[in-house]
Amino acid sequence: MIYFDHSATTQPSRAAAEAAARAISECWGNPSSTHRAGMSARALLDQSRTAVALSLGVRRPEEGRIIFTSCGTEADQLAIFGAVYAKKRRPGDKILTTDSEHPAVEEAMKRLETEGFTVCRIPTKGGALDFDFIRANAEGVILASLMLVNNEHGALYDVRRAFAEIRAASPAAVTHTDAVQAMGKTDFTPAKLGADMLSVSAHKIGALKGTGALFVSADTLRAKKLIPIQPGGGQEDGMRSGTENLPGIAAFGAAAAEMKSHLRENIAAVTALRNQITETLTAAVPDIRVNAPAAGVPHVLSLSVPGVRSEVMLNHLSARDICISAGSACSARAHHRSGAMLAFGITEKDADCTVRVSISHTNTSAEAAALCEGIIEGAARLRK
Repeated sequence: MIYFDHSATTQPSRAAAEAAARAISECWGNPSSTHRAGMSARALLDQSRTAVALSLGVRRPEEGRIIFTSCGTEADQLAIFGAVYAKKRRPGDKILTTDSEHPAVEEAMKRLETEGFTVCRIPTKGGALDFDFIRANAEGVILASLMLVNNEHGALYDVRRAFAEIRAASPAAVTHTDAVQAMGKTDFTPAKLGADMLSVSAHKIGALKGTGALFVSADTLRAKKLIPIQPGGGQEDGMRSGTENLPGIAAFGAAAAEMKSHLRENIAAVTALRNQITETLTAAVPDIRVNAPAAGVPHVLSLSVPGVRSEVMLNHLSARDICISAGSACSARAHHRSGAMLAFGITEKDADCTVRVSISHTNTSAEAAALCEGIIEGAARLRK
């Protein structure tokens, strides 16, 4: 199998698998227990929390807290609902987001709209934030939740500048970024972005499904600008109750440490493969369209092949044992056009013919060549 769908999920690394196995076989106690088995589990939990924090550039506990969740979606929704419900809010209070968010954020925004909150969606045509729109809507904002990297076309949004402009007009605004597709793909820290909260997911960086994390700044916790949305036994300092998934968390810590130590070389490897794919395809299929944002990450490559519907190309490649996607895995079975790609500015017709290739440093040049061969053959044979 040739796998180019790493934005959907990644194969667990050996280090992550070994860390999970150790948690299962040696540290299987409850981290909340005060006996020897519990203390051993607690030590592994703390070690993994530190590893994830360090991978995000959080070097001191006083900078903020890593709260473990079940996934990136839960981390997003803890940030959004936890911040909105933390203070006395009034219907009409303003929230800023983008028009191309992952469903984990967009569906939360839709719910808040039903509760009377005003949600303003920043246009992202061409893969860039519309700063005229931001400046026009920056006053009276209680929360800004803007993704850092778009999961469908790879745009790297300038959230640092956006948060600065929003805070200039609304000093009390809470800022959050969904960094699920950014972790391990580009270099950032919450402090450099100006993010009070930042969401990540384990299975996007070579760890296991079922674990995510939310970074929350110390100032946000101190000012009580976040409340738990899942009450219970008080785990994760009371911010996310439920016995911690220690095997998943241990794997997350191991993968995060591994990812951080090889970040530059991994980015270089992915960039070389992306260049190989785009150069080969544009030379062989003159009308293929690379939906490249002005600023983006190399691991996400959006391609439109006119005349070949996305699902037809996916089936053609799947028959050759090559895996890519038509967009976000979370909405792939919904069979509707991608809102993110329409917001990017492509036509509905092109959106129907758009596929996503998501690349990892674990891919090879030979695999890239096989992918190109499959797409070139499909473009020649499958056009209507």
